[in-house]
Amino acid sequence: MGVYFVFRDEAQAQLFRASRFRSRATTPRVRASIKRFEDYQELLAPLMSFITERGRLPSKGELSQEDDINAEFGSLRRAFQVILQATDPQEWEAIAETRRQDLMVYLALCQFSRRPKLADLAPEVQEDILVLFGTYKQAWLNADQMLHSLGNPEIIVERCQNSLIGKKLPNSLWVHVSALQVLDPLLRLYEGCASRTIGRLEEANVIKFHTKKPKISYLFYPDFDTDPHPVLHTSMEIDLRDLHLTYRDYDTDDDPPVLHQKDALVNSDYPLYEKFAKLTRQEEDWGLLDNWRNISHRSGWLKCLADHCATLKGYQLSWRKDADPYKLKALRATVKTRQAKRRCGC
Repeated sequence: MGVYFVFRDEAQAQLFRASRFRSRATTPRVRASIKRFEDYQELLAPLMSFITERGRLPSKGELSQEDDINAEFGSLRRAFQVILQATDPQEWEAIAETRRQDLMVYLALCQFSRRPKLADLAPEVQEDILVLFGTYKQAWLNADQMLHSLGNPEIIVERCQNSLIGKKLPNSLWVHVSALQVLDPLLRLYEGCASRTIGRLEEANVIKFHTKKPKISYLFYPDFDTDPHPVLHTSMEIDLRDLHLTYRDYDTDDDPPVLHQKDALVNSDYPLYEKFAKLTRQEEDWGLLDNWRNISHRSGWLKCLADHCATLKGYQLSWRKDADPYKLKALRATVKTRQAKRRCGC
């Protein structure tokens, strides 16, 4: 019936829960040649990694290299000042803000179970909260405000429209589950409310945020990685107004929905991102993705391929060998024009 995690220590349980809402962050790149930083870059690397992970300086005893760093720089704070000289301080500030948002999402979703006491949290999470918010009370006030903001549908629409990741359609935003961690914090909280209240479809690998109505759909595409245009197998739609559930099984559907532009649904570090993106560029150049409504189901997609004299084998797009020579010549010319416009950014 599922997988359960059982903890003897409540603090460890809360630490695990908090870690599930920590978004990805990248350590800022070195931008300036600072001799003192370059001489001790290897020594400073663990400190940089810690701050990237937690958004704050380590407390005493949290960093195993603390004594070595203190021996050279006097304190971790002074060492960080050297790091700031070699990197962009605003990037570190952005990481701290990201970690604040992560904690707010975590605390807001605690409302669906039991609000933990500060003493129930792991020491590192306690320190995160006190450093990033000042007090536990302030952290909860911020989390409550974030949760209440979900009641404004215009905010959700705006966050979906401005999302840096996901496939945007007129009435929805689609993302792969692997990209949840890089979504806007408010959208992560929005999805968290649905999954905490009802639960996700067990095998779902795509999440659809509806923008016209307060709904979230969990979609299962069994061949997401292997099929360039996978067929939808199962969907579960949650209406957040009354928590009404709608299930649909497309396994026996004669004309099931198909998915396009998979690269838009995943983050750039997804293992198959480049493969997905290359095919999308080709299909855009060939005019195959011009009318998403017409190609939303398998029959329309197959007709589109036939109309464009195209055939797709795996991720390899090619011209049909039995295509009319004159039509093929015109199509090739159109493709070249599109490619030229794309390269020049026209």
